Amino acid sequence: MVGIRGIARRLSWGLGDQAVSSMSNFVVGLVVARELGVAAFGVFSLAWVTYGVILNISRGLSTDPLVVRYSGASTEDWRAATSRATGTSLVVGVAFGGVSALVGLFMGGMIGDAFLALAVVTPALLLQDAWRFAFFAAGQGHKAFLNDTVWALASIPLLALAAIHSTVWGFMLAWGGAALVAAGYGWQQSRVVPHFNGVRDWLHRHRDLGSRYMIENVTNSGAAQLRMYGLGAIAGLADVGSVRGAELLLGPFLALLMGVSLFAVPEAARVLRRAPEKLIRFCLVIGGAQAAAAALWGLFLLLLVPDSLGRLLIADVWAPASHLILPVSLSVTAAGVITGAAAGLRALGAARRSLRSQLVQSAGYLGFGLAGAALGGAAGMSWGSTAAMWCCAVLWWLQLRAALRDHVPSVPEHVMAGVDDASTIEEVSTP
Repeated sequence: MVGIRGIARRLSWGLGDQAVSSMSNFVVGLVVARELGVAAFGVFSLAWVTYGVILNISRGLSTDPLVVRYSGASTEDWRAATSRATGTSLVVGVAFGGVSALVGLFMGGMIGDAFLALAVVTPALLLQDAWRFAFFAAGQGHKAFLNDTVWALASIPLLALAAIHSTVWGFMLAWGGAALVAAGYGWQQSRVVPHFNGVRDWLHRHRDLGSRYMIENVTNSGAAQLRMYGLGAIAGLADVGSVRGAELLLGPFLALLMGVSLFAVPEAARVLRRAPEKLIRFCLVIGGAQAAAAALWGLFLLLLVPDSLGRLLIADVWAPASHLILPVSLSVTAAGVITGAAAGLRALGAARRSLRSQLVQSAGYLGFGLAGAALGGAAGMSWGSTAAMWCCAVLWWLQLRAALRDHVPSVPEHVMAGVDDASTIEEVSTP
């Protein structure tokens, strides 16, 4: 029972933290959609998904190795690792800022302004995100929750100021300005100073994980970015805005999914150290719970949200976005299934297998999505991507079973299948 309480406590902080983080982003999206309209919201969405690529580069090089190798480490080791990991995140942010500024100057117009603003805010956004993962690696989820709460509170007056002029530039600066406040608070919470001179050592020491995780993360977010760019080129910015609007409606559930993900990898690493044969059951519970929650949220949106409420939330974006709720919900359900297997592969350090799965998933997500866009615009892209996600969910779980068999060759086949009746959730969680 002590083990169950420990898992429940860490999970609750993960859910609470991600609820605050995702709801903050959800509110930003709602305000921008209402103030800017479909086309300008499409421009904001292009900058948003571009940031997602850089965020995943930063995580792959810095916080993913930190979570895998320093979850539950001594305080001294955690502080040294966190100093280098956060320094790495800042270096990535500054480097991308220079590239983004050049792109913004070259493109000009509304899109150029969005990328210029992104260049300014990215370092703060990446550092704030790095603090969150560092706190979860240390088992201090409450500090991550407090940090994201500060971000949410700081965003309120900044969004109000941005709404006065209602420009993409202004909303981007408000979003990143709040992150800067939270990033400063993260330094105060941890009393750890990001070290730039330790970045090279960090990258070298964790190159076996970092390089693969970076590629894995980038192919994931890069496929999403290219899918949006392709949709814009094929069907126009309004279709980009409608897809982003449908994804925005899944925001409250995505808070759950990402919250569980924050908790899942370090917790899976703990299960692996204590009882490797029980990892598969843990991952089944995590993945199944997320998939069920996504399906229920999709049904709620489809059956219980009236058009009047939808228009109140996202104004003109509601009409085209509401037609995409079903395929987007099914796609997120598949993502829930995948994250259970992905957590297990990360805990095992099976970077080769997870990279292989992610490359196949990204290629299918992009290829099927663009093919669907050519056939049916936003709706065709959503259904094509959904089909790819469900096919790849099978691949992820096959890779997890193979990786666990390599790690624990003596585990019986019926345990690998996750149907050992003698195993229970209490057994999985008991030290």
